[in-house]
Amino acid sequence: MPSIAILSSSFTNSSEIIDELSVLSGCQVVTDQDVILKAADKQGADPQKLERTLSGKKSVFNEFTLEQERCISLLKLTIAGMLKENDRKLFVGLITHLIPSEITHVVKVLLFDTKANRIENGVASGLSKTDAQKEIKKSDVAAFGLTDFLFKKEAWDASLYDVVIPVTTMASQEAVQLILTCRQKETVKKSESSLQAAEDMALIAKVELALLEKGHNIEVYAQNSNVILTVNKSVLLFDRLVSELITIVSEVESVKGVEVVKGKDYSTSIYSKQNFELPSKVLLVDDEKELAQTISERLINRDVGTYAVHDGQQALNLITSDDNKPDVMVLDLRMPGMDGIEVLRKTKEAKSNIEIIILTGHGTQKDREICMELGAFAYLQKPVDIEELSATIYDAHKKAATQQ
Repeated sequence: MPSIAILSSSFTNSSEIIDELSVLSGCQVVTDQDVILKAADKQGADPQKLERTLSGKKSVFNEFTLEQERCISLLKLTIAGMLKENDRKLFVGLITHLIPSEITHVVKVLLFDTKANRIENGVASGLSKTDAQKEIKKSDVAAFGLTDFLFKKEAWDASLYDVVIPVTTMASQEAVQLILTCRQKETVKKSESSLQAAEDMALIAKVELALLEKGHNIEVYAQNSNVILTVNKSVLLFDRLVSELITIVSEVESVKGVEVVKGKDYSTSIYSKQNFELPSKVLLVDDEKELAQTISERLINRDVGTYAVHDGQQALNLITSDDNKPDVMVLDLRMPGMDGIEVLRKTKEAKSNIEIIILTGHGTQKDREICMELGAFAYLQKPVDIEELSATIYDAHKKAATQQ
């Protein structure tokens, strides 16, 4: 029998429907957390990063680390393995969206309610109205962040589901029966093509991981174990890229054939793979926005992944809220509000293994002594030669990598 996958908006009172479905269908409930823990156990992944990724949160350094893509592939590989174990699964949560539409023997269901009712349910659970609104917004942002990343669609888009149920106007028992009836339809029963799609789901995830390991973020499709790679950005030596991609993918177990094609957006921008041996998480902190932007662009041209903020508090907020904290910080001393010395001190207290390079045009010898005593990696004067700065960042990155 087909499995079931349910996504419900927060405070939708869906637990009764899920509990009854589990009993009547004989399906084992599998939550987001179940998949995260299994992926962490089987694939050796960081559960916090997996959870962050599933909630749609993207690190500011993701363009250079490809961490979100890697985590999504690990989760898909785990779900594919669960689908191959047996059919009696009731997936609950955001993992619903990681199951491709080609796997037709999984019935996808959306349970939703009006915002007013959800707030009322939140208040009934013991929250204040303000806290209920905050929780609803937080969960909706997570859902929309994930579906935007995966499909460029909103989380409640009906095209993503087989069944859409407004719980406001439908009793729980009626909703359960509707889902079970849909589960009996010929269109969602096991078929050879659907079973093959489940095999291809696992293969796609393995290929994605193999490519990401080599720094390639490429669109992957598989059918009957034949893999199609789509390059959507132009590249100077396309034939060389094709050869490299085919070599990588051909080594993945179960791949029968590999084809590399140009996508419809091929000429829009330049493709380049990531080199994970180079600094990919460098935070620039400087209130001179134009200067920070110029330095950032010049470093990126040297394969150094950078992100710029323009005051000390922004920097501290980022290092405490982003799971992919920077390895290296390039920090100005003279800034409005919190100055660089205070940022250096607080950063070292919170994340001591972040290497900090001071870059200042107004520092004194006393400032230099204080910064080095607080643990700064280097103290450079503006205007700085970009090659000197790059070399210093590379050295700091090597030290940070050693400490990790």
